[in-house]
Amino acid sequence: MARRIGGVINYKIVGDGINVVFLHGWGGNASAFLFVAERLKSFCRSIVVDFNGFGDTPEPDRPYSVGDYAGEVLSVLEKEGVKKAIIVGHSFGGRVALEIAGKFPDAVSGLVLVDSAGLKPRRKPSYYVKIILHKILKKLGFRGLQGSRDYRVLSFIMKETFKKVVSYDQTYLLENINTPTLILWGKNDKETPLYMANKLEKKIKDSKLILLEGGHYAYVEDLANFVKILSAFVKGVGVC
Repeated sequence: MARRIGGVINYKIVGDGINVVFLHGWGGNASAFLFVAERLKSFCRSIVVDFNGFGDTPEPDRPYSVGDYAGEVLSVLEKEGVKKAIIVGHSFGGRVALEIAGKFPDAVSGLVLVDSAGLKPRRKPSYYVKIILHKILKKLGFRGLQGSRDYRVLSFIMKETFKKVVSYDQTYLLENINTPTLILWGKNDKETPLYMANKLEKKIKDSKLILLEGGHYAYVEDLANFVKILSAFVKGVGVC
């Protein structure tokens, strides 16, 4: 069933039991995890969210930060009377999950990071050359280097949101996270490479890294294994 808070946030609830919140990646929507929620519905009450600007949730009225998105998720939990939940986040959704676990630990009974963003990536020298060239072209009155098509088609607010989100390094939060944490990662992920998963496991105290077959969407490519591992973790944490 889809519900709204103040006409702003769209989310769906599937099943009954242990509270689990699913957070999709950038450019996705609730459908990215609905098929997982369906597989857990016999023992989980899954809350599957459309972030602001995605799916059936309108864009925010100003550029959002990761903290703003975290606040929206917490508002959903409050509305539903959920004091603690297991938070599952993929890619950008992992950023938001990290923010909640690092700053609002009392709301989190378990954390699952799936090919998560949130760490400052290693950059090759060519990246910085492109940045300098872009700035020079802008000063000369040209449009500069153009981003990906996904970025170019965004509205002004979502472009500014994107810039705020991707420039935010959450490394400082990791040592604050004490909740049981499962890190699931595609062996061949090129978007968020494996070294990021290793860093997360090293920095987060009570964490375990398990590799899946596939790339950035390994939870889809290796679905049966993903559901099996996630189910065991959820039952182990087991807070309703």
